Amino acid sequence: MEAASGGRREPALGALAVLPDEVLCAVVDLLPPADIGRLACVSSAMYILCNEEPLWMSKCLSIGGPLEYKGSWKKTTLSRLGLCSENDENWQKPRQFDGFSSLYLYRRWYRCVTSLSSFSFDDGHVERKDDLVLDQFRSQYDGKGPVLLTKLAETWPARTKWTLQQLTKDFGEVPFRISQRSPQKITMKLKDYVSYMELQHDEDPLYIFDDKFGESVPALLKDYSVPHLFQEDFFDILDYDQRPAFRWFIIGPERSGASWHVDPGLTSAWNTLLCGRKRWALYPPGRVPGGVTVHVNDEDGDVDIETPTSLQWWLDIYPHLPEHEKPLECTQLPGETIFVPSGWWHCVLNLETTVAVTQNFVNQSNFQHVCLDMAPGHRHKGVCRAGLLAVPGKSAKDNENHAPVPMSGWNHPDMSRKEKRLKGSEPLRTSNSINHCSAFEFSGVQESLENQDFSYDIDFLSQFLEKERDHYSSIWSPTNSLGQREAREWLRRLWVLKPKLRELIWKGACLAINVDKWYSCLEEICACHSLPLPTEDEKLPVGTGSNPVFIVSGNVIKIYAEGGLDYSVHGLGTELEFYDLLQKSGSPLINHIPEIIASGFLEYKDDIYRTIPWDGKGIPDVLAKHYPMEVSYANSCFPLGLWSKQRFGTSSSPDDSNRPIWPYMVTRKCNGDIFAHIRDMLSKTDILPLASSLGVQMRNIHLLPLPHMEHVPKSGNNDVKDCGDDMVLPEWKQLVSTLNRRKQDVKKHLANWGNSVPQVLIEKAEGYLPPNMDFLIKFVKGILCVTLFRYTWMFSGVILTFSGNSYGAISFLY
Repeated sequence: MEAASGGRREPALGALAVLPDEVLCAVVDLLPPADIGRLACVSSAMYILCNEEPLWMSKCLSIGGPLEYKGSWKKTTLSRLGLCSENDENWQKPRQFDGFSSLYLYRRWYRCVTSLSSFSFDDGHVERKDDLVLDQFRSQYDGKGPVLLTKLAETWPARTKWTLQQLTKDFGEVPFRISQRSPQKITMKLKDYVSYMELQHDEDPLYIFDDKFGESVPALLKDYSVPHLFQEDFFDILDYDQRPAFRWFIIGPERSGASWHVDPGLTSAWNTLLCGRKRWALYPPGRVPGGVTVHVNDEDGDVDIETPTSLQWWLDIYPHLPEHEKPLECTQLPGETIFVPSGWWHCVLNLETTVAVTQNFVNQSNFQHVCLDMAPGHRHKGVCRAGLLAVPGKSAKDNENHAPVPMSGWNHPDMSRKEKRLKGSEPLRTSNSINHCSAFEFSGVQESLENQDFSYDIDFLSQFLEKERDHYSSIWSPTNSLGQREAREWLRRLWVLKPKLRELIWKGACLAINVDKWYSCLEEICACHSLPLPTEDEKLPVGTGSNPVFIVSGNVIKIYAEGGLDYSVHGLGTELEFYDLLQKSGSPLINHIPEIIASGFLEYKDDIYRTIPWDGKGIPDVLAKHYPMEVSYANSCFPLGLWSKQRFGTSSSPDDSNRPIWPYMVTRKCNGDIFAHIRDMLSKTDILPLASSLGVQMRNIHLLPLPHMEHVPKSGNNDVKDCGDDMVLPEWKQLVSTLNRRKQDVKKHLANWGNSVPQVLIEKAEGYLPPNMDFLIKFVKGILCVTLFRYTWMFSGVILTFSGNSYGAISFLY
């Protein structure tokens, strides 16, 4: 990367000449555009580095928003920033300098201008079939290996209508989403994108990869239909706005494409090419391609894949692979559809301008794998993608003496991973950094793997689930196909709408949400309290709350699993105290609150469950035995009630989801529907009586007295600063401490809520909160704080019931 002796490099770079050019380019890329412009004036070498098109492409794409290419990335960037006009006379021919050479810059330049017209290749290992009947597809290819299908799209209108000329004529003004290695959302009008394709010479060109095309251009959906082989899709039962992204409209020029990846959530995919040619490379599950590194976050299971661009991989890595380590390859031609099974690594390179459509789907073949990928933890996610390289002690050295597996054996689902580790890629690395692979501790699984080879069979992969992690109390991976609550709703809908597949759905639910564990708890509760055992329709939890809830024969059975034991015990204790208060106060709310049938604890001991009744009064022996807790209100009637819960909010509790004890409550079911479900269906004549009814119930809530606070332990912190200690009620001090504690965990709490809160808002959440929560109770100086405000109960949800000609409101209170 250095110039020849006597060249320009050392004089122009000075002490920086010792740095490789890729490092210098990476450092320059960290600078804002204005500083890059200044740096270009320092020397001839800096001028060269600061005028590289990939640099300005990176700067431009970091801005986000609508994009119109101006012929060069530098001009486009400065134009978007308002630093130059299109007709600016300062644009001049770039300066030329002799005596400077760089292998790094040359290779990048070569990738920008290389032609792929003769780059087509087909090793014959991906079979071509005209068409298949469904049974033949399921038995030979689904979940087993890729296949090219040549006649699935023959009758599509898209075969003749999806040309660049016709698409530009029909939809030239429509903005489409652009895919690039940038966190920013970028769109381009189709006419501007076609203009960009004609002008660009990028190493990794922009390409249209739009998952919202069905909304922006509904007419495109009429030009194709899902092939009969792929019409089973379990995500179809979700409303459109609930299901994850599943279909994409794709346009890309020569050299563009998709770098190495496994499809999201271990779904399968089909891709139909309408014009142009694509070169595909594929590896079976667990076989990480050379030059690719898989990172798995050990906290939330987030998967990140570090990979070169498609073109860079084929030019720089592929030529050095031994024949037995090369991937399956094929060239897809216009009109052909390729099927990619769940878990298969694949990389795509456009050999010329292409137009395509692709969809991902969940069917009977990959359903359990998709559910497995939703399970909390990181070990199974690493093994599903990196095979036994993710297992401590299993590395490339373990496989060096094994004979290579012939290509013909790759289509088998139980294919043994005996190939040597591909050059250029490294085993999953052990690190405490969230940007690197985590250390895997397999707790006995390691011994069972001594004589096993990798298999994509679900029984093999499920060995790597972290049994101590539970769906309800573990962090949800941000890369999961569905949010935590959405996943439960999806499984519930499948259970109801596809009764013939319940055996399969049950297996998936056991993998994703530990339903077998909670069902065992449910059976014990029902048996203890002489309740009917759940029917087949009642075996899965309902609702989207934070705890497993079952409805059995008109009874609601809630098992408290969220958070640690302290958290769940206080949740039950507070609810029991509230119901007791309702009865003693004679509040009319009692007519709108479900009746408590039973409450207590489930204890798991000697491989069996047993129940211990508890009405919230006193400290049960089973709780003291397993978890001796420091109880601040031990002398009160409800020692684990409201005030203890508030106190608990100021201290942290470890996640003990593997604990042997869970609180539970059984109440009568209230008939009705969630207000949010029917809000849009209510007429104006319904809304006024409903508002009036809710107003009455709200007043009753606010009139309800709080439990008497007999003693408030002194807090070690001093959160309330503006009011003297003598002027602030003790419960207000406790509230401030609780709010400050919750403020620290606000990002985690919102992330665990599922997909309902956008990530960009989660990141900014703390900015909407005061630096210290005592701000909420700062009062006018000289006025006693205690005279201004008081605590009150709040409700968490409303169910509507219909009686006669009016709605009645039922509140669930916490």
